[in-house]
Amino acid sequence: MKRFLYVLILICILFGCKETKIKKEVYKSETLSINQISEHVYQHVSYLDTEDFGKVPCSGMIVIHENEAVVFDTPVDDKSSAELIDWITKSLNCKIIAVIPTHYHVDNLGGLNEFHRQGIASYAYKKTIEMANKNDAPKPQHNFDEYVELKVGDKKVYVEFLGEGHTCDNVIGYFPYEEIMFGGCLIKDNGAGKGNLTEANVEEWAKTVKKVKAKYPKVKKIIPGHGEIGGAELLDYTINLFE
Repeated sequence: MKRFLYVLILICILFGCKETKIKKEVYKSETLSINQISEHVYQHVSYLDTEDFGKVPCSGMIVIHENEAVVFDTPVDDKSSAELIDWITKSLNCKIIAVIPTHYHVDNLGGLNEFHRQGIASYAYKKTIEMANKNDAPKPQHNFDEYVELKVGDKKVYVEFLGEGHTCDNVIGYFPYEEIMFGGCLIKDNGAGKGNLTEANVEEWAKTVKKVKAKYPKVKKIIPGHGEIGGAELLDYTINLFE
């Protein structure tokens, strides 16, 4: 028994005894996949056909607690959004109380009309609504000024604008109960390039992510808008990429 404990301690020293990384695929179709990454958080992935980058996987986040759910970013269209809503309500037995696009591009609110059709409230940073209006995109219903705090069950979720980067309106989502962040397209996954810079503020991008890092020093997991889930190292990678 002592030998077993010694070996266990040695493994912890060598490899770390951090929280076990959960990423379990719980749903898969041609248009949508869903991965569980913690007890209360899921990643949804839909697929956008683009001329420059081909078929691009686009991630969002689902936070659940006490039979309620908040969704960050819609899938890319109404069909895959209906699929996601159906899975959350039936498989998780949760009522979706809010959907939050993290900026105005199609991979963030392309399926917003389906959420509205099913009576689900949407919230967005005021600039996201302004940009949606200018670009004839689906329009979120409720605006906030740089920060909003919502409840899912009895737990809080935060949404915050800390500066420009990928776009003028990119926000991040944070679930403090499990210290998980949805970085959206502001945060890059390890090894990613700079991506689409058509509307980017490359001069401010690193500064904005430094603010995110300073504001949320306890973050354990980050879901980027595209690519693999990581930890706080994704913040440092994004900062270095744009400095």
